[in-house]
Amino acid sequence: MNQPLNKTLHSLSLKESLQKKLNSFEAIFSTNNELTPAAVVIAVSKHSKTGEACIYITLRSSSLRKHAGQLALPGGKVDAGESISQAALRELSEELGLDLPEKNVMGRLDDFHTQSGFVISPVVVWNDGNHPLNINADEVAKVYEIPFSELMSSQLATVDHSQTPPMFSIYPPTIDHNVYSPTAALVYQFREVLLLSRSTRVAHYAQPAFAWR
Repeated sequence: MNQPLNKTLHSLSLKESLQKKLNSFEAIFSTNNELTPAAVVIAVSKHSKTGEACIYITLRSSSLRKHAGQLALPGGKVDAGESISQAALRELSEELGLDLPEKNVMGRLDDFHTQSGFVISPVVVWNDGNHPLNINADEVAKVYEIPFSELMSSQLATVDHSQTPPMFSIYPPTIDHNVYSPTAALVYQFREVLLLSRSTRVAHYAQPAFAWR
């Protein structure tokens, strides 16, 4: 029988610990200028019911032109004149109504090339919990709060080696559905680097065909 997982409370001491681990990580940034830059947000937040540290994964609206109905991190294309961090914070505001200052940006993880023609830059942001969500229904159908206890589970990830490159997915019980790359890969690297102090790389994992659209 699996043992209960310990909860990690959202606190300033957690923020300091995560920041230290992220500062020691050397992220790999893309040099491919043919791909469209995009930014996604891994927002370290306070679970609305338990007070545990969590991150947000969204179910994208079925009416969106790209990646409709898919599970994703908040994010989107970088506009002209924007930095990666500015785009990430803008998308967080547009999708979840969460307005955070640039000082809340903790850093970045590895860029990820997608089959749909984007280079995704994951931005880790600290959400102090004093800003309630105001979900934009035109872009987001649902928001899932994924607690750190689920991210730390040894059963979180599955790698399918029956194809090359291997297919990667995660299964957060809160969602009760498999989440595939690129979202799965980016969340997993967050877990490996910031929670477990491992410099794990994930850019080589494949994406299912439905994620190409």
